[in-house]
Amino acid sequence: MMSAMERILVIDDDVELCHLVGEYLQAEGFTIECVHDGESGLKKATTGEYLLAVLDVMLPGINGFEVLRRIRATSRLPVLLLTARGEDVDRIVGLEIGADDYLPKPFNPRELVARIRAVLRRTHADGALPAAPDIVRVGEVELDPATRTVRLDGKPVDLTSVEFNLLEVLLREAGRVVPRERLVNAVLSRKFSPFDRSIDMHVSKVRKKLGDTDSDEHIKTVRGVGYIFARPREKAKV
Repeated sequence: MMSAMERILVIDDDVELCHLVGEYLQAEGFTIECVHDGESGLKKATTGEYLLAVLDVMLPGINGFEVLRRIRATSRLPVLLLTARGEDVDRIVGLEIGADDYLPKPFNPRELVARIRAVLRRTHADGALPAAPDIVRVGEVELDPATRTVRLDGKPVDLTSVEFNLLEVLLREAGRVVPRERLVNAVLSRKFSPFDRSIDMHVSKVRKKLGDTDSDEHIKTVRGVGYIFARPREKAKV
């Protein structure tokens, strides 16, 4: 009987592509299941039976964005979004909704496997972040690595796996500037590119969830360098 830890769900209406991806993933030791429309993909993605979902934006019926939005309403299942090449808006919208990573079509199946491995490393915190059972507290923000939960003034904050890892890096370095390059390497598990704004989108989403405003910021931008999680006494400083 298959374990959820072995299964990857591919939601894409391109049958030939699904077959090709399946061959590569099976060679990596995964078992895949493919569905070809949004409704079926959504039903399977929310069963808790899969390790990760590969989700195409362009789907018959419910499109990929809506599938992702509904998944995020009830599940933190890691999702890698397949977007049209050159469509920056697709990538931005996908990250805003809660995608853990994206890959433009057409793509090299080997890159897809590498991206999946990177997402899984981040999700299970076995390579991107140091494993630590201690709870991290900075001001009113509390992060528990053991349960992967975050609280703000005692109230739970719902974060995706990428957002959680990003916040953990910043909290552990609170009061110190973390360069964008380091964040990309640690949180997204890929090399830094000055043209890749993915990490900035994730920071923006974490800021919103922490209730940051122009006059009261937890996460401050250090222009041209990176980001810093301000300690309580430093939040008012420029």
